[in-house]
Amino acid sequence: MRFPAVVDDVTVRLIAAVVLVVGVIALATSQWWLYAVLAVDFCLRAAFGPSASPIARLVQRWIRPSVSTPKRPTAGAPKRFAATIGAVMTVAATALWVLSLLTGSTGAVVGVVVIGVVMVLFPALESIFGVCVGCILFSGLMRLGVIPEEVCLECADITKRRERLLAERAERQAA
Repeated sequence: MRFPAVVDDVTVRLIAAVVLVVGVIALATSQWWLYAVLAVDFCLRAAFGPSASPIARLVQRWIRPSVSTPKRPTAGAPKRFAATIGAVMTVAATALWVLSLLTGSTGAVVGVVVIGVVMVLFPALESIFGVCVGCILFSGLMRLGVIPEEVCLECADITKRRERLLAERAERQAA
C-alpha cells in the first residue's frame, strides 16, 4: 500500500467531516478515548494511504457514492502531510489523556482540550470551506525549501494527475 499521488478532494472533505463529527463528540462529551481511535486512523492513513484507514474506507464505500459531485483530483502529498499532522495531534491528545488518568493532572486535561479544539477547527475548515491547513503548511515548507519541490512537481501538472488517476483506477479494477 502507498499513498496515492492524486486523491479525490470531495472524498477528502467527506473524511474530514467524519473526523469533525468525532472531534466534536470527543470535545463536547469529554470522551477523550475517541482521540485514540482517531490517532490509529490518522497513523494508518498517513503511513499507508486512505485504503488502510477505516474512516476513509467507510467514506469511500458508504458516503461518497451518495454524493453526486464529480471527482475533483487534488495532490496527494499535501493531504498525506495533513494526515500526518492529524496523527501527531491525536497521538499527543491520547498521551495527555493517559497522563491525566495516571496522574490526575489538570494541565494534561487542558492540553487535551486545546488539541481537541484544533481537531475540530482544522477538519471544519477542510470539510466546510475546503481549506486544508496542513496543505497550506506543506506549501509554505516547500517555499522555504524544507520540502523539496520535486515532491509535488507531478501534482502541479494536471495532465499527470489525470494519468495517475486513470492508472490507479485501472490498478484497482485489476485487483
